[in-house]
Amino acid sequence: MAFNTKEDGGDDVMGEINVTPLVDVMLVLLVVFIVTAPLLTQAVHVNLPKTAETAPPDDKQASYLSVDAQGKIYIDKQEFPLEIIEGELKNRLATNPEFALNLNADDAVQYGIVAKVMSSIERAGVTKLSVLTVPQ
Repeated sequence: MAFNTKEDGGDDVMGEINVTPLVDVMLVLLVVFIVTAPLLTQAVHVNLPKTAETAPPDDKQASYLSVDAQGKIYIDKQEFPLEIIEGELKNRLATNPEFALNLNADDAVQYGIVAKVMSSIERAGVTKLSVLTVPQ
């Protein structure tokens, strides 16, 4: 689009492009990409037994929940029955909002027990969970 730039009403035309609308559109597109990019990359990372070596979990204040081959459940080497795991995890989460949990399950344990433990972890509200494996 051309505009008359002389005040005396001359016929000279301005041959430059007004870049302000272009910059506005580009900034809007940039904001859209910044907002939508994290939504496209959300994935659940699950480590399965006997996998390739991965980075070790952050051990700073993490507790360990272990399930042995007989199905016994331990939190930090103290045995708990399955029925009170959820309550114990809620208590620990209430005392420490940054509570993190590392889950160790024996390769020979029945899947149903591990599924019940993971359900208890979810109902307790634990959001920082690592499933630990042994490298091949």
